[in-house]
Amino acid sequence: MSEGIPPRLMKQWTQLKGENAWTMFKVIAEFVDGFESLNRIGPCISIFGSARTKPNSPHYQKAVSIAQKLTESGFGIITGGGPGIMEAGNKGASIQGGISVGLNIDLPFEQSHNPFIDYDKNLSHRYFFVRKVMFVKYAQGFVVLPGGFGTLDEAFEVLTLIQTKKISRVPVILVGSEFWTGLKEWIIEVMLEKEKNINKIDLELIPIMDDPDEVVQYINDFYAQADEQLSPNYTL
Repeated sequence: MSEGIPPRLMKQWTQLKGENAWTMFKVIAEFVDGFESLNRIGPCISIFGSARTKPNSPHYQKAVSIAQKLTESGFGIITGGGPGIMEAGNKGASIQGGISVGLNIDLPFEQSHNPFIDYDKNLSHRYFFVRKVMFVKYAQGFVVLPGGFGTLDEAFEVLTLIQTKKISRVPVILVGSEFWTGLKEWIIEVMLEKEKNINKIDLELIPIMDDPDEVVQYINDFYAQADEQLSPNYTL
């Protein structure tokens, strides 16, 4: 197979294979650390949103309020551990004395852990995919506030896992009608009606709300009526 391949490229390929073996151990170590830290936290809600949202933003204040109310209802809060909406979610949990989890990611910009995370629940991740497993496995619902590519990535990954029945149906709520309505209209007009890439029932997975009380009530009602147990969403 190596015939015709320049020696320089073969040397790089050989080095890469060695690095891949070590990468596997790093990935396993991240999974083990996350599972051991989060297996004991109890029912939680993951809050997604922009790292760039400032504390004086209405979105930030709304995230604080939602996290406080969820904590009062007995849920812990999981965020990406950084600033912005993530900080707001952890702050709301911290104010109420609830469980406050931060799943940090090593990034060249933006990300540094916020001060409202429980000291023993502040996890650091090298790999996005490991971090997303922790987000999904240990959350019984997802509250998604305005954000960028990362927020959309996290939200649509959860929706895909629910749609394909890789995880149990859990509440996924888009908070902020001004921000999300245009996206949902595009999903209806293009993905559903024009291209027929989803089913109409899939629209039920993405309710849009503005009122923190409505968000919390939706989650509480879901578990009051559902057969699902409040437990991790799946085992690996």
